[in-house]
Amino acid sequence: MGDAGCMSTAQNVAHGERLGEMHLDEERCVRAVQAKDSRFDGVFFTAVTTTRIYCRPGCPVVPPKPGNMRFYPSAAACQQAGYRACKRCRPDTSPGSPEWDRRADLVARAMRLIGDGVVDRDGVPGLAARLGYSTRQIERQLLAELGAGPLALARAQRAQTARLLIETSELPMSDVAFAAGFSSIRAFNDTVKEVFALSPSDLRVRAPRRRTATPGVLALRLPFRPPLNPSNLFGHLAATAVPGVEEWRDGSYRRTLRLPHGHGIVALTPGPDHIGCRLTLTDLRDLAVAISRCRRLLDLDADPVAVDGQLRADPLLAPLVDAGAGRRVPRTVDEAEFAVRAVLGQQVSTAAARTHAARLVSAHGDPVEDAEGGLTHLFPTPEALVSLDQEKLALPRSRRVTVTTLVRHLAEGGLTLGPESDWDETRVRLAALPGFGPWTVEAIAMRALGDPDAFLPTDLGLRRAAQGLGLRSTPAALTARAAAWRPWRAYATQYLWATDDHPINVLPTEGPTP
Repeated sequence: MGDAGCMSTAQNVAHGERLGEMHLDEERCVRAVQAKDSRFDGVFFTAVTTTRIYCRPGCPVVPPKPGNMRFYPSAAACQQAGYRACKRCRPDTSPGSPEWDRRADLVARAMRLIGDGVVDRDGVPGLAARLGYSTRQIERQLLAELGAGPLALARAQRAQTARLLIETSELPMSDVAFAAGFSSIRAFNDTVKEVFALSPSDLRVRAPRRRTATPGVLALRLPFRPPLNPSNLFGHLAATAVPGVEEWRDGSYRRTLRLPHGHGIVALTPGPDHIGCRLTLTDLRDLAVAISRCRRLLDLDADPVAVDGQLRADPLLAPLVDAGAGRRVPRTVDEAEFAVRAVLGQQVSTAAARTHAARLVSAHGDPVEDAEGGLTHLFPTPEALVSLDQEKLALPRSRRVTVTTLVRHLAEGGLTLGPESDWDETRVRLAALPGFGPWTVEAIAMRALGDPDAFLPTDLGLRRAAQGLGLRSTPAALTARAAAWRPWRAYATQYLWATDDHPINVLPTEGPTP
């Protein structure tokens, strides 16, 4: 973050506008770069025509002359235009654009899938099939908005993954190349030299000496746009942790990850300017996907200044925002897992929901080994739960039907909850399932689909918080009041929930999770 004077300037620049529109207005981009405001990192990139280098807006070097600046909406577009990454500010490590988390159109869904590694695994045809569009339509829309097609965007991601592996591991370069998703050593070498103006071996020599010697273990830093309030974020994850799958231990939230090529265990530790991320992977090809899912879990690509700025306009919410600015929406690393857990948690306490989920895990989850903690299983897939015997579920009969119907639709593909999901269409499909009322649908929209405008007006905790603020607490009255909070009603919900002393709102001080 720049100094106080620069911050004030940048706040004036950002007032009343969405960060995602910055690249559309050259004057505003110039002013943000001159302010060295790191809140715009990842929103757009600044290329310098005289040096052929591209930077993040918050680059600490002396800003170039405005006439020498060119602005691009993605790192891939900079690379396609012939610019290489700045060695000082490392734009490849910027937080992701908040646009892809707050939108549900084709481009946003495509970007979420690319971040999840779909192009590397299935190619552009696979991306198109997941989205239900032709490859030509997808390429045209991505080029129009981001200045780069899906292959270029995936290539930029591979370059970033390669750099992480080069700098944080002792892997041979040949292993780095294939783990990062490159099809050949030559393509790996050429891409790294072109993007970073350094050979892979030079990158390793220049890297800080913080590499881990344990095979398959990587220690990384996940950046975010400040401020970030970790209390409700990590408090929620720790308080609802499913035994065997999740735990709070030694100041970190830990959980197992089911990944495309294997599985992993991650430990996420809140810090003042980054999230510490310790990843143990059975297959390093899953690195980029694991990072993407952890960032999504913690909502690290959010734009807290835009969110909090709008919520502060409500005089009742303003004190809550001022007291705990930067609250994020805790999400998930596995959408199907969360949907099952949401059903198990219907009309029961947090402890009871954990117990029901733990029984499913012990009976149907895949076992894993955890040398550093107490994790034992991966959460079972919908396919593993299809054969679930209803009579063995310690739930009311109607809830048993809801669970088994949900897992059958997920397993058969009639319901998808992945990054490609259309939020409104998915709500309609969920509501059509037996036992899915508004609370469950909106909880899944908030935590699994990632809709920042999801809202739960029937939630007891939300209604109790509203009453405490002097608001009418009927669902209709809350919905009417919340119209002014759009499109950030999910974040308003976090601030309202935080008025309660429930464990989900408190950062754990000790562990492991009981």
